Amino acid sequence: MLTNPARLIKLEDSILFIGILLLYSHLHLSWLLFAILFLAPDLFMLGYLINPRIGAALYNLAHTYTTPLIVLSFALSLHGTLLIPVALIWISHIALDRVLGFGLKYPSQFKDTHLQHIA
Repeated sequence: MLTNPARLIKLEDSILFIGILLLYSHLHLSWLLFAILFLAPDLFMLGYLINPRIGAALYNLAHTYTTPLIVLSFALSLHGTLLIPVALIWISHIALDRVLGFGLKYPSQFKDTHLQHIA
C-alpha cells in the first residue's frame, strides 16, 4: 500500500472527505446548501467546449485544494461568512472526485488525469 501512490491518494482523500462531512455536520451548516453546491466545481468542465487546453486549465483551477483553501482562509479571516460552507463543500467535492479516480487533467484530453487514464 505505501508503495502505491494512487491508493495512498484515494485513502487520504477518503479520510479528508469523511472529515469534512463530520466538520460540516459539527458546525450545523446547511445540508440543502451542500446538496445544491456539491457539483458546482464541475461547471468548470465547460471550458472543454472551447478546447482541451482551456478545459484542463479551468478544471484544474477548480479541482486543486489551493483554490478552496484560499477561499476558506479568507472566510475565516472575516469571522464566519457564507464562504466557510462553500469552501468546505468545494474541498469535499475535490476529495470525493479523487477517491473516484477523477484527478487533475492534462491538456491532451479529459480522460487523461494525474491519477489514471479514465476508460
